[in-house]
Amino acid sequence: MSEPDEKGSFSTNIGDDIINEALKSVEKAKGAVRGEAVPDEVTLETEPKPGSDVAIEVEPAAPPANDEVAQLNAQLEVSMAKGRELMGKVKDEHEKMLRAVADLENYKKRALKEKEEIQKFGSEKLLRDFLPVVDNFDRALEHARTSGDLESLKKGVEMTRKLFEDTLAKHGVKSFSSKGQPFDPTRHEAMSAAETDELPPNHVHSEYLRGFTLNDRLVRPALVVVTKAKAPAEPPAPAADAPAATESDAKA
Repeated sequence: MSEPDEKGSFSTNIGDDIINEALKSVEKAKGAVRGEAVPDEVTLETEPKPGSDVAIEVEPAAPPANDEVAQLNAQLEVSMAKGRELMGKVKDEHEKMLRAVADLENYKKRALKEKEEIQKFGSEKLLRDFLPVVDNFDRALEHARTSGDLESLKKGVEMTRKLFEDTLAKHGVKSFSSKGQPFDPTRHEAMSAAETDELPPNHVHSEYLRGFTLNDRLVRPALVVVTKAKAPAEPPAPAADAPAATESDAKA
C-alpha cells in the first residue's frame, strides 16, 4: 500500500514485476489496434527521476516482422482463391440443374405430343395397307355393273378376299379352323349341339363363325356346333292290333 508523505506526494511499494506485466498488457492492446507487433518483454527503469516517486521508462515496440505479414497475406490469397473456386463450382452445378430441369420439361412436352399423334394417326399404316382391298372391291362392283360374267365376278371376289386375309396376316391377325377338333372353351364358344356318328362327343361339328387371333392372343372365339353322344335307342312298342297269345300257344 502507498502512504502520503509530508509534501502531499505518494510513494509505492508495488513490485517491479507487477508494473512490468501491466505495461506489457497496455502495449499489446495498443499494438493490436495499430496492427503492429508487440514485443514480449517490456523493460522497466527502476531509477526514479527527480521530482517523482517512481520513474518508468518503456522501450519503443519493434515494428512488425515482414515475414509474418507476407504469410498472412498468402493465407488470405489462398482462402480467397478457394472461395472463388467453390463459388465457380456452385455456379456450374446450378446451371447444370437448370439445364436438366429444362430438358425434362421439353421431354414431357415431346412425349405428350407424340402420344396425341399416336392416338390420332396410329392406325395410318394399317389403313394404308387395306386401301388396295377397297380398290379391288370397287373393281368387282364396276365389273358386275358392266358385265354379266358371274364366273369372272366370283373369281375377282375370291382374289379380293385372299388379299384381305393376307393384309390381316401382315399385321398379326390370323384365323384358325376348329372343325373336327376337340372343344376348347378358351378358343371356342358353343352355340348348339348335334348328334353324329362322324365324330366323338365334345368335338367341333361345324362353325358358324371362324375365330381370330392377334399375335397369338385370342381376339374372337370361334362360334361352333358341338357334338354330343346319341341317346340309347328305345325298344319298339307292340302293335295294337296283334292277337294276344293264348295259353295253348304257350304250351305248344
